[in-house]
Amino acid sequence: MSLVTTHILDTAAGRPAANVPVRLETGAGDPVADGRTDADGRIRDLGPDTLEPGVYRLVFDTGAHLGTDSFFPEVILTFRIADGTEHHHVPLLLSPFAYSTYRGS
Repeated sequence: MSLVTTHILDTAAGRPAANVPVRLETGAGDPVADGRTDADGRIRDLGPDTLEPGVYRLVFDTGAHLGTDSFFPEVILTFRIADGTEHHHVPLLLSPFAYSTYRGS
């Protein structure tokens, strides 16, 4: 399993958001890894097994799921990794006009 994993749940539809492109970047925007959510809305193999401590961000192409005219065509979640060997799960709960996140397990 990658150090950073994610999943997207479409709370309006009540199901996972499949085939959504996601990029893992450094806080400065340098690319680290990318992938697409699977049928369960998850990316289990995003990025390396270890990362340097620091600020990172996940960039979700939510327009690919919600449509090109969506209110949130992209969602960027910025988070800090203090221990570069500890697993970090960063989920996204998405609807057409709102989103939320939390540190998962």
